[in-house]
Amino acid sequence: MTGYVGPIEKATEKNKYFRRVLFTGKHMQLVVMCLQPKEEIGNEVHAHVDQFFRIEEGRARFVFNGTEEHLVGAGSAVVVPAGTYHNVINTSPTKPLKLYTIYTPPQHPDGTVHKTKAEAEAAEHH
Repeated sequence: MTGYVGPIEKATEKNKYFRRVLFTGKHMQLVVMCLQPKEEIGNEVHAHVDQFFRIEEGRARFVFNGTEEHLVGAGSAVVVPAGTYHNVINTSPTKPLKLYTIYTPPQHPDGTVHKTKAEAEAAEHH
């Protein structure tokens, strides 16, 4: 496919995997994510990658540089500039957090699917 065309909200809501790359272009990448109850991405930084997040279901706490916190819910967007330490935490003890993210430039190999956070961490350490 030349680009990505599809119902992103439905694709995000249906996704049950921790990370699934839907599209990778030369300068950007579209990824859907699902964080299980109380799960977090983990504190990370992308030195040369800006990141956009859109929450479709659930509530999340975004933490920037270990001190700045924002609580967001469905319909919210968050932009993380390159060089900013950030963590995304699912605040619900019972419901998954469904979101999509856009990396500029791409961050993961095209076609990446990580069913769980543990699988994603294992792949990133190799």
